[in-house]
Amino acid sequence: MKNSELQICVLGSVSTNCYLLKNKNTGEVLIVDPADQAQEIFSKVKEMQAKPAAVLLTHGHYDHILAVEDVKKEYQIPVYACEKESGTLLDPSANLSGYGNRSCSLKADILLEDLQVFDAAGFSVQMIHTPGHTPGSCCYYLKDEGILFSGDTLFYGSVGRTDLPGGSTGQIVESLHRLTDSLPEETEVYPGHDISTTIGYEKRYNPFV
Repeated sequence: MKNSELQICVLGSVSTNCYLLKNKNTGEVLIVDPADQAQEIFSKVKEMQAKPAAVLLTHGHYDHILAVEDVKKEYQIPVYACEKESGTLLDPSANLSGYGNRSCSLKADILLEDLQVFDAAGFSVQMIHTPGHTPGSCCYYLKDEGILFSGDTLFYGSVGRTDLPGGSTGQIVESLHRLTDSLPEETEVYPGHDISTTIGYEKRYNPFV
């Protein structure tokens, strides 16, 4: 990571990784998947002495989005997501929040098309549509920083579940190949759960590739 500082908050009932990527040049920070416990995110932002610029959602499941409204309200920042995930975000039964005690329906401010590049917090970010875990699951690739936020598409030595609404094993395997075939091996991968990995490691050792 050349111009950035990365911090992680592990939040919520299923230990979801919420990432905060700060641009050292601008002082701005991207918040990736504000899972739950908004106060923890606020504390981390303060500790980093950062200015939030945007929320990036890798997909719409409840364990990745419960704190979005609080974060958006606190910082008045836009929420980005894949255009194909808008239905999951809006529907509590699809995002699985309807089965818990905090039903959640959410609308992203900016819906992205596959491979769209946008600027946020002074970073150039590319959204890569990687369906399989959900119809609009996506990854965010920061080429200049050598970072991929992979959500629940790609894990260390594994992939996300495909047995939930809108999931597809065939699609997630295709998505995995798309990532490992197109990204540099040294790319650092930061998933929605568990530990980080690299594209090169997954290319060689992930049984789903």
